[in-house]
Amino acid sequence: METTLETGALILRPWSPKDIDQLIEGLNDIEVAQWLAFVPHPYLRSDGLKWIEHCQRLSPDQGALRDYEFAIERKADRDVIGGVSLNTVDMERGRAGGGIWISAAHQRRGYGREAFGERIRFAFDTLHLRELHNGYFRDNEPSWDLQKRFGYKHSAEEPRRRKCLADGSWRDEILTSLSREDWIRHQG
Repeated sequence: METTLETGALILRPWSPKDIDQLIEGLNDIEVAQWLAFVPHPYLRSDGLKWIEHCQRLSPDQGALRDYEFAIERKADRDVIGGVSLNTVDMERGRAGGGIWISAAHQRRGYGREAFGERIRFAFDTLHLRELHNGYFRDNEPSWDLQKRFGYKHSAEEPRRRKCLADGSWRDEILTSLSREDWIRHQG
């Protein structure tokens, strides 16, 4: 059974082949891709097709490790404006990772906050996880600002070096985490 989530303005749903053009449009933008570790630039049709095929092979209902990769669709016009993930879900340890991206044309309109918040709610209220792990490249303050809104904190670990596929540079990824308790407190 595929998981679909809804908010006031958005539908978070599995990726499908009909999303290819909007996926390419959103990720073939260096202003977006430069903040994502695993997105090449230029982002070609073949990259988008591989991504959608990968997402369609995911089986979130089997085993202890699960991956949820959602297209973010605007209800008003059915446009796909980004993606949000909850991945490497470890039910035994009660934790998961993931991230979010919003196409440049749709940033700073509250969509990222709405989608990311629903992802967190799903993780804690539906899957009953205890902790979420994220990260952001140093200097990506909008990502850190979004995470802080929900109660994320910097992890005690040192930043890890990651190669950004978009420009080939090595960057520090600042690691963050959010406990269910901190999320509940932060909502209060």
